[in-house]
Amino acid sequence: QVQLVESGGGRVQPGGSLTLSCAASGFTFSMYGMTWYRQAPGQERDLVASISPSGDNTNYEYSVRGRFAISRDNTKNTVYLQMNSLKPEDTAVYYCYVRRQQVDYWGQGTQVTVSS
Repeated sequence: QVQLVESGGGRVQPGGSLTLSCAASGFTFSMYGMTWYRQAPGQERDLVASISPSGDNTNYEYSVRGRFAISRDNTKNTVYLQMNSLKPEDTAVYYCYVRRQQVDYWGQGTQVTVSS
């Protein structure tokens, strides 16, 4: 079955950096686009960044452009989210997502807290 397991979250001061990882299994990873979402307390879950199956094309939510970078390693079935210049408003639970055969799959999420 499809599994997505996020890791790498934590607490960081404003201006700091974190790298999130999402290890995927149960499907042919290299054939699917992957997406990171985030959800802050009391807010809707919003798209942060997405990447094409080959990794050649990426897309970012406006507020993270120039600060975050999504990448993937198809040999390791893993997608990454490098987050730099973190701000308190980046605080949220970050989720990995894939849509496969018209079914949505989510990871369990990893908490990112940006606070001094």
